[in-house]
Amino acid sequence: MREQIIQKVLDKKIVAIVRGVYGEDCVKLAQALYDGGIELLEVTFDQSKPEALGRTSDTIHELVVRLGDKMAFGAGTVTSLEMLELAKNAGAQFIVSPDTNEEVIKATVAGGMVSMPGALTPTEILNAHRYGADFVKVFPTSSLGTAYIKAVRGPINHVRLLAVGGVNEKNIGEFIKAGVDGAGVGGNLVNKEWIARGEFDKITALAKEFVENARK
Repeated sequence: MREQIIQKVLDKKIVAIVRGVYGEDCVKLAQALYDGGIELLEVTFDQSKPEALGRTSDTIHELVVRLGDKMAFGAGTVTSLEMLELAKNAGAQFIVSPDTNEEVIKATVAGGMVSMPGALTPTEILNAHRYGADFVKVFPTSSLGTAYIKAVRGPINHVRLLAVGGVNEKNIGEFIKAGVDGAGVGGNLVNKEWIARGEFDKITALAKEFVENARK
């Protein structure tokens, strides 16, 4: 299963990131993304609201049950072994973190899930790789842009990288050309106002634009 998820990331390029959307709304969102060509969805834990941790894991479980035959679902902002266990029990297939945590990375891989920790500097990127990360999420890329990716890619060309932070439908192709293997996209794709109004067709249309530009 791990190799299948890794290949899906390499093939599809885009991981949609959803924050604060749960239950049926998240299922509808996932379907809209799938209709637009996106097959990977990360549901993040909100660490400012401990009561929301259960809602996140319940939502991941619901997504896996209802759409797991055609999409891959993971948990985001996983910063502890306790959160990792919640995600694993919910059926998460990949684990995304904002930091490079050796314990979380190793436990993710040992648990049969794909590891995507966050890192920024060359030292952090290489440490994450040494700990066993399958992809390293370069985060945040919003202020550093493609020039930083190109600079890092020179000496570090053996590590799979994902760009996260500031990636939109206009620049995703540039990030991929700069050397990342894919990108995580949150608010620039998962528009909460559209979700609240039930305008999932707009998310599908935007997803198609992301996919098309990533392929170019």
